[in-house]
Amino acid sequence: MVAQKRAVIFSNGEARSPRKLRLMPDDFLIAADGGLRHLRGLGLTPHLLVGDFDSISAAELEECRLQGVEISRFPRQKDQTDLELALNEALARGYRAIVIAFGLGGRLDHTLGSLALLSRPDLQGTALRFEDGETEVFLAGAAFRAACQPGDVVSLLPWNGPVDDIWTEGLLYPLKGESLLPWQTRGVSNLCTAEEFGVSHTRGALLVVRRRVNISTEEEAA
Repeated sequence: MVAQKRAVIFSNGEARSPRKLRLMPDDFLIAADGGLRHLRGLGLTPHLLVGDFDSISAAELEECRLQGVEISRFPRQKDQTDLELALNEALARGYRAIVIAFGLGGRLDHTLGSLALLSRPDLQGTALRFEDGETEVFLAGAAFRAACQPGDVVSLLPWNGPVDDIWTEGLLYPLKGESLLPWQTRGVSNLCTAEEFGVSHTRGALLVVRRRVNISTEEEAA
């Protein structure tokens, strides 16, 4: 297992503000096929390139070879998306802190399929989240606290069924032992009122979506 290090998988989704993504010097950088463009846009070279390479050019692939990038190529007719293949690689290498960068936006089917990866049963003990510098998405444990800034938009979405006995702190519209149902929208667009918020629940899977509204302030405080 890789101790105290992250894998960051660059997907081929939207990147409206790529330079707001916060990376660490020892991150293991994985490009999932066309996600290579986001790495290149940041002036970075991946450690690993994964996919069927239908979204990058032969010249880009050759450049990666010449730079010594590890390449894992798959046939175009496959049962998994490039992102899922990249996630498999990160898990197989022992990473238990994994960020999927720019995995949102674009085709709706791809976005929904990508978010479904958060429900993988083999993620026990793994911190997996989507992040693009402005929005982060993760599945909440039974109880957690997370940093935020006043005005950040936080949505709590029941995932795969009802979520019961939800308690929140630091949000403008509190939940006090209440339930959220997957066919209702009550948990959408809450607001942070402090520099952290907390959520706990007793049953169900809760998807947390936080959109930062004042990134420069948060970066200065970090």
